Amino acid sequence: MDRSHVWTPSDGNGQNGKITFWSYCVICCVLLIYTSSEKIGILMNSRKLGNYSFKIAADNIGTIRPLEKACHFNKIYQLGDSIADTGNLVRESPFGSGYPFAHLPYGETTFGFPTGRCSDGLLMIDYIALAAGLPYLEPSMKEDGNFTTGVNFAVGGSTALPKEVLEAKDITNPISNSSLSVQLDWMSSHFASICHTKEGCRKMLEKSLFFVGEIGGNDYNVPFLEGRSMNELTALVPGVVQSITNAIKRVIDFGATRIIVPGNFPIGCIPVYVACFQTNDTAAYDEHHCLKDLNNFAEIHNQLLKASIKKLKKDYPKVVIVYGDYYNAYLSLLSNARSLGFDENALQKACCGTEPYDCSGGKLCGTPGVKACPRPDKYISWDGVHSTQQAYKYMTAHLLDSIMPQLKCHSSAQDARMNNQAVF
Repeated sequence: MDRSHVWTPSDGNGQNGKITFWSYCVICCVLLIYTSSEKIGILMNSRKLGNYSFKIAADNIGTIRPLEKACHFNKIYQLGDSIADTGNLVRESPFGSGYPFAHLPYGETTFGFPTGRCSDGLLMIDYIALAAGLPYLEPSMKEDGNFTTGVNFAVGGSTALPKEVLEAKDITNPISNSSLSVQLDWMSSHFASICHTKEGCRKMLEKSLFFVGEIGGNDYNVPFLEGRSMNELTALVPGVVQSITNAIKRVIDFGATRIIVPGNFPIGCIPVYVACFQTNDTAAYDEHHCLKDLNNFAEIHNQLLKASIKKLKKDYPKVVIVYGDYYNAYLSLLSNARSLGFDENALQKACCGTEPYDCSGGKLCGTPGVKACPRPDKYISWDGVHSTQQAYKYMTAHLLDSIMPQLKCHSSAQDARMNNQAVF
């Protein structure tokens, strides 16, 4: 397929459709346990033991708490967008209560009410907190928030590039101006208020875990869904990755010593993209019915990000910087859907909302009259853009399986091993 091709959403009958979706979707754009009668084993690669063991491990993240036992993190700090936002956007905007995700059925599975999370329940950062034995991260804009164990600065709809840089490229974010640099300024102010000196911050943060992203998806989503060419989108990637790189350097300057930097998802598998860019060309799809060119684009971003992380590791040898492979975490759900309990006939359908998720007349989750499916745990996608709690749980398990050895918490892991405790 010609990569200079202009991507234009379809109404499903081969006709170009009016894009109404993105004004909404940009908003929100392992553990392993193996038990015997007496012991819990120390297992460093759950996938080798099969999906049944992997599923048990994921279901027990909060019980095993592998990050707590291996690394003893006492704080977590999150930068990012709707993949991690636990309630900032609904507080940031005076119109926050009017957003679809500020209404049920968002939040129904775990909380019974909407929290500002773009899912039916928990997000990946919530499961990370459980794995670390810490409370869920409070959104930074919560007035009475308890920030003793970390802060979530992520804002739904945020971008890696600043507003003015995107506007210079004729890209307008209709939802939030709280880009990555803005979130970093908030983080700086927070640290200045609690540790006062750079040395004081370094000491306070020595047992902290930082997440820089996932971020960057919204920089691409708007122009993609406006029908910009693949060449135009590819030209954005170096700037987006550089912005993420600068953010990593800044959190290191704050005192971060362990940082996870997630990459992009396989966007060609996300239901809204599958619906908006559907084609009769069977060669455009892979074995999971994902759009190859869109996934290739996500890989361009991820490969450049990994190259940047590799260089940063050389520049900061005392800092542990780990790439978070969200791309393959998502693909693992598609590859193992049946054994993980997902409905194989609904892998690219949303539990809430109707196709094509307002690309051309669909109804959005959280709007009047739209109900969720009766079993969100059978679906990977919650609203066509974001995943279900069940999917996020298994993606977190996949992520932890990958990052635990790289976090270099070896001495703690050895202590736990000697005590017959489970560490991932």
